[in-house]
Amino acid sequence: VQLQAFGGGLVHPGGSLRLSCAASGIIVSLNVMYWYRQAPGKARELVAVMTTDGSTNYADSVKGRFTIGRDNAKNTAFLHMNSLKPDDTAVYICKARDRVVDYWGQGTQVTVSS
Repeated sequence: VQLQAFGGGLVHPGGSLRLSCAASGIIVSLNVMYWYRQAPGKARELVAVMTTDGSTNYADSVKGRFTIGRDNAKNTAFLHMNSLKPDDTAVYICKARDRVVDYWGQGTQVTVSS
């Protein structure tokens, strides 16, 4: 099983980015998909979750700005981020949960700065 996160980069405050998490060895639509983030010196934070039935949940800090979803044809989960703030700067990491087994991807850096 492999999860590859990509799409990070440097963006100005107020800008947008779309992160993707490409999966191999699992079927994204049959797993609960998560996005976490970790900023320097801070604990890892759960940002967004999408269950197998399509239900979503978000951290209060990103509600209304971030959208988690999946592209079943590409077997990919994504995180669309709007109205980015400097506090959103972090390494963003995707995870898949297949029943009781967690699969982690590597992170992609998002930097929000003017």
